[in-house]
Amino acid sequence: MSTTAPETTPTEILESPFLKAIVQQIRVNDPYGTFRSWSDELLLKPYVVTKAQKRAISVDGDVDPITKGRILAFYRAIATCVEAETGQLSQVVIDLSHEGFGWALVFSGRLLVVARTLRDAQRFGFDSLEKLAAEGDKITQSGIEYIKRFPDAAKA
Repeated sequence: MSTTAPETTPTEILESPFLKAIVQQIRVNDPYGTFRSWSDELLLKPYVVTKAQKRAISVDGDVDPITKGRILAFYRAIATCVEAETGQLSQVVIDLSHEGFGWALVFSGRLLVVARTLRDAQRFGFDSLEKLAAEGDKITQSGIEYIKRFPDAAKA
């Protein structure tokens, strides 16, 4: 008898609410409609960066604008999911130096619901779509818990 969990298919992974929120953020911030005909899987592909690919990316140079956009879309998706669950308006602030160090902050009212240190932002990515969805869900749930714990600060 096997005790391993059944494998999830790529289609099931793409149904993740968090991944759908990232795709929504990418499409919303596409002023020329370039991504209109692209599949969700193609839009999420740049978020999957293997360890070997990460090692090949130099951290000596500036963070390119496309990577900055990917980071911003990731944290905006978190804010969108937090907002959908709690009903509290959530905003994102990314402070990133040219060297790839900085902060990603998500706040609601006066409450800081997510604070993440960014390091080596040039290498931002995840091993798989499953890990991307899992990390996004984990951070989102943490933010939701903060709002439930301190609702008055979130409403202020």
